Amino acid sequence: MTVGEKPVEVGTRPEVLDGPFSTRQLLRIDEALRIADQGTGLVFSVFVGGLDEPTRAHAERLHSQLAEPSRSVLIAISPNQRQLEIITGKEARKRIPDTYAKLAALSMVAAFGGGDLAGGIISGLDQLASHAGKSI
Repeated sequence: MTVGEKPVEVGTRPEVLDGPFSTRQLLRIDEALRIADQGTGLVFSVFVGGLDEPTRAHAERLHSQLAEPSRSVLIAISPNQRQLEIITGKEARKRIPDTYAKLAALSMVAAFGGGDLAGGIISGLDQLASHAGKSI
């Protein structure tokens, strides 16, 4: 379970299906998260939704709620606010410096501008994982 995720009661429709993604897009994002986690040994998470102002501080609070914040990377996206934050924990930052996170963010923003939210997330995850390299 990731940040902000609520347990689903049997017989109810999961909230995630009411969001901006199709089932196929959700499966693709889930696969990209799995590959990034397994390939790097870090923990990647994605949050899509409204962020309180200041957005960076809200994203940092979300990141701190993750199971292993030191080894975690959070991509927080608020499409309606046109905000993107990438938060890296202490250990993750050693492998993904801010410069590389900014490059991934630029790529994601370009995809978002073209209307491809899911594709931008998947591309960003791939770039961040590639920069992090294999787990030791």
